[in-house]
Amino acid sequence: MTTRITSAVMIAAGLLLWGGCERTPGTNVAEPASASPVQSSSPTTNATGTIAGMVRIPEGRFQMGDKGQVDAKPHEVAVSAFFMDRTLVTQDQYEKVMGENPSRWKGGKNPVEQVRWSDAVRFCNKRSELEGLRPCYDLKSWKCDFDADGYRLPTEAEWEYACRAGTSTAYFFGDDASKLGDYAWFDKNAGGRPRPVGQKQPNPWGLHDICGNVWEWCNDFYKVDYYGESSPTDPKGPGAGQTKVVRGGAWRFSAERCRSAYRYNENPGYADVCFGYDIYGFRCVKK
Repeated sequence: MTTRITSAVMIAAGLLLWGGCERTPGTNVAEPASASPVQSSSPTTNATGTIAGMVRIPEGRFQMGDKGQVDAKPHEVAVSAFFMDRTLVTQDQYEKVMGENPSRWKGGKNPVEQVRWSDAVRFCNKRSELEGLRPCYDLKSWKCDFDADGYRLPTEAEWEYACRAGTSTAYFFGDDASKLGDYAWFDKNAGGRPRPVGQKQPNPWGLHDICGNVWEWCNDFYKVDYYGESSPTDPKGPGAGQTKVVRGGAWRFSAERCRSAYRYNENPGYADVCFGYDIYGFRCVKK
């Protein structure tokens, strides 16, 4: 356990050299975890209730967390059904909605990166508005209206539930990390940069790059011991905090960081003077 925490501190220090707002880790912080095409009206929905570019995640219960991780106490969680983008938001999609591309590693089909949590939230609201949906976020308070029908970031519980896709192993494909290269871009196969979305095999629920490529912003504030106090049904994270949860691992991190339960956190970057790292991206969810 001491080795895990020491590794967290070393890598967190290294990240500060890449720019952005300084992250304030928790006392026992663990080290870092084609979207729907934008429409001019409501998103395309067919008779079965599916939305183009998104996967319907069914309601269910699962064991969230990992007994070997200091900030991820295992506990049972019930999650309501929701839709999730099949892939990470790409640079093409982000630029079409926001009119700019902040990414370091340019490529239309690459995941957008160098986005702050606040940038991802603004994208969710703008995407909602373009499709005639009610935005989820108040951009003054940064609060999320979970009853709105627009796009938002997944809660940490939703993210892990969708990533696991009914599994209980370290990775959604099992416990053998040597198979990770079939499903994810990470430090051993990414070649030192993010890669176009959707090239690797999806998880059992059809989600591509749910581990690896870039870390994915979640809606929740981060708190080391939150799992010990969270709601057993649709937990939405602490009411306040200094950092936001990111999940899934990234192109320059190890296989260990791509585990389904692995938690990390970063400064959300509310202020314009802050900017994102090239390891953070996101995907959207909706009711």
